[in-house]
Amino acid sequence: MKKQFVVIGCGRFGSSVAKTLFGMGYDVLAVDRNEEIIQNIADSVTHAVQADATDENSIKSLGIRNFDVAVVTIGLNIQSSILVTLMVKELGVKYVVAKAQNELHAKVLYKIGADRVVFPEREMGVRVAHNLVSSNIMDYIELAPDYSIVEVAVLKEWAGKNLRELNMRAKYGINVMAIKKGPNINISPSATDIIEEEDILVVIGHNDDLQKIEKR
Repeated sequence: MKKQFVVIGCGRFGSSVAKTLFGMGYDVLAVDRNEEIIQNIADSVTHAVQADATDENSIKSLGIRNFDVAVVTIGLNIQSSILVTLMVKELGVKYVVAKAQNELHAKVLYKIGADRVVFPEREMGVRVAHNLVSSNIMDYIELAPDYSIVEVAVLKEWAGKNLRELNMRAKYGINVMAIKKGPNINISPSATDIIEEEDILVVIGHNDDLQKIEKR
């Protein structure tokens, strides 16, 4: 049975994660209190619900306990982020990823049961052991025990080709979420975008598939 994800807080990072997971064939519930955001994302996920995630009754009514992974990406309101992370954990979600604003926020999130804390503003995640064992994996964010978002340096055979030609999903089982060109980042790349040797790709995929790229 395929994994089910709930993404709570659909700002730029949250909506990017939700849309990409849905694009890879997973069931995704997007939750945000902003009606306009929910309308914009509705066609790009399985279900989109306008709700105040800090209200326990609202969260319970969404059947959150049935989801395998909750991604809490509430924006600037640290108190709401902590409250929602605590609630989804207490409701029985197996794996909770929470977005933090700073180190103190991260400590609190871990203390209340978050399985993984991410800092998407810091170059899409924390630099970790991946780049010690592989020259072309730069950063990664673990989304679930078997799923990650990874920054990948462009392989020589990719340079000069567009995303349609590379067909990453068919060849490697991964999806390109963004392309970083120096200080600029394109968060919604099109099939005709050309990949250049100095670019960095932000991709999402199963760890087994990502490891195939690491070993190249």
